[in-house]
Amino acid sequence: MRWSKLFVPTLREAPNDAVAPSHRLLIRGGFIRQLHAGHYSLLPLGWRVHQKVAAIVREEINAIGGQEFLLPTMHPASIWMESGRWDTMGDIMFRFQDRKGAEVALGVTHEEIFATVAAELSSYKQLPQIWYHIQTKFRDEARPKSGLLRVREFAMKDSYSFDVDAAGLDAAFDAHDVAYKRIFARLGIPAFGVEASNGAMGGTDSIEFMTVADAGEDDVIVCRACDYAANVEKATSTLPTIDDGDSVAEIEKFPTPGVLTIAALEEFDGGASAERQLKTLVMVLDEVVTLVVLRGDHQLNLQKLADATAAIDIRPAGPEETQAALGARPGSLGAVAVDHHPVITDIALSGRVNMTTGANEDGYHFRGVSVARDLHTSQWADLREVQPGEACPNCGSPLEVDRCIEIGHIFKLGTKFSEVFDVTVSDADGKPVPVVMGSYGIGIGRNMAASVEANNDDKGMVWPVSIAPYEVVITLMRLDEETLAEGERIYHQLLAEGIDVLLDDRDARAGVKFADAELCGFPYRITLGPRGLKAGEAELGYRATDTNENIALGDVVSRVVDLVKAAKV
Repeated sequence: MRWSKLFVPTLREAPNDAVAPSHRLLIRGGFIRQLHAGHYSLLPLGWRVHQKVAAIVREEINAIGGQEFLLPTMHPASIWMESGRWDTMGDIMFRFQDRKGAEVALGVTHEEIFATVAAELSSYKQLPQIWYHIQTKFRDEARPKSGLLRVREFAMKDSYSFDVDAAGLDAAFDAHDVAYKRIFARLGIPAFGVEASNGAMGGTDSIEFMTVADAGEDDVIVCRACDYAANVEKATSTLPTIDDGDSVAEIEKFPTPGVLTIAALEEFDGGASAERQLKTLVMVLDEVVTLVVLRGDHQLNLQKLADATAAIDIRPAGPEETQAALGARPGSLGAVAVDHHPVITDIALSGRVNMTTGANEDGYHFRGVSVARDLHTSQWADLREVQPGEACPNCGSPLEVDRCIEIGHIFKLGTKFSEVFDVTVSDADGKPVPVVMGSYGIGIGRNMAASVEANNDDKGMVWPVSIAPYEVVITLMRLDEETLAEGERIYHQLLAEGIDVLLDDRDARAGVKFADAELCGFPYRITLGPRGLKAGEAELGYRATDTNENIALGDVVSRVVDLVKAAKV
C-alpha cells in the first residue's frame, strides 16, 4: 500500500476524554474514531490490526479442534427467558420489539443459541465437540470508557465445548487455557490466569486472564511468593485468630448516645475495637429486605453477595426501608434475635463470641454477643473483600493488589444450559445424559487495545510484528527520481516475499514521516535518502528498541524478510 493513497488521519493531540494510553494512541494514530459513547469505527489501520488479532485467535482455536460457526446476533426473548437469563442479565442487554411486537434482544453472549444447535447431537460417539464463532456482541455498559477497552458493541470469539462427562469438560477447559496463553503471547500481552466469579454465566469454575495496566478496571489479589491470584470478587485470605476471651459472656444492652459509626464505637468508653464489632448492612435482594453481617473492619464485596444468593437486583435499603425493617436508624443496627428477615453472615465470623453490635434502638448497642447463639443466621457465605497485606491462603505471605485489564475468560458451565434446552446424548449404555458444556470468551478489540497498553512509549504505539497493520514502512526522505525508483524496487520485492509493506510516498517533510511511523508503531522502517543511496545503503529502524543501523541496499530485503519471519515463529 502507498501512504499517499491510504486514509490515516493522524492527530497531534488526542481528545481530552481519552485517558487510557491505548485510547489516546489509537485515536491519534488514525486507527479508530468514536461514533457515540461505546461505539467505534475501525479505520483502515485499525481494521487490519483487528483482523490479524482475529486470525491469531482463529488459528489457536482451530488448533485445539475448534469448528467455526456464525450464529445470529439478534435473538428472540423466549430463548433467554427459557434459560432464566432474560432477568439475570438486567440492564446490560439491549432489548426491543420488532414490528410485530415480539420481544427480541441483541446478543450479549451465545450460550443459549449454541445450545439450541447442540440439541441435534444424539450420541456420545459424536463428542467431544468444540464450536466457536467470532461475532458482534452488544452490551449496554452504564459507563463505556477507555476506547476499545469498555464498549457497547464489539467482536468476540466465544467458543463452547460439549462433552459427555466432567472429565471431558476438564480436558476442553485445559485445552482452552493453553490456547489462550499462546494467543496472548502472540499478541505481545503479558497475561496470567486468576480465579474468578462466574457471575451471570453460572456453572462452577472459571478463570479470567488478566494483564496489569493502569487503565484496568479489575483489582486482582496476588501473592508474589507463590502462584495464588484471584479477582477481588473471588479472592480469599487467611485472617489471624482473634482472642475473644476464655468465657462466653451474657448479652447486655448499653447506651451509646451519639455513636453512629464503627470508628466512634471504638473510641466510646465501654465500646469495642472494629475487629470485635458486628457490622450490619440492610440490603434489598430481589425486593427482599436482607441483613448482611460482617466484622466491623471488613468491607462487603457485592459480587460475592450476588454469587452467594443468586440475587439479580441488589441494592442498599433506603432510610425508610431500614427504619421499617429494624426500628432504628443506621448506626444502631444489628441482627441479634432478628428472625423476620433473612440474615446472611460472613464466614469470617464463624465461632466469634463477645462481640458488640447495634441493638436496633437508636442510641443503644449490645455487648457480649455470640454470633452462633444470638444471630438467626439463615446463610453463611464468604462476603468480605480481601485487603492488601492480608495473608495468602496458600503460603501465608502478604497479599498485594494489581490493577488489571480482563482480556479473556473461560468457564465450566456443566449441564446448566443442556438441561434447560434438552441437549442430551445416549451414553455407552444407551441411557440419555445431559451434555456437559464449557464456555470460553475473548474480545478481539479489547485485546487489540490491551496490546497497545503493553507496547507503547512516549512516541506512540509499538506493535508486535504478529498484529502490526504493516510490518515495515519504507520512508522516502525525498521524492527525487532515484529515491522513488529504489523505494519502488524494495517495495515490490517485499510484497513478493509476502511482507505487509507500506510505502510512504507522501510529499511531506521527513520529520513528519518519521513521527507518523513512530506513532503508528510499524515494527521496521526502511529509510531511503540521497546521501544513503550514494553510499549504497539504507537505514533500517527497529521500533521496539528505537535503534537504527545502516545496511547495504542489496541486503535490506532479505534482512527484513528474515526479521519478520523470525518474529512470527
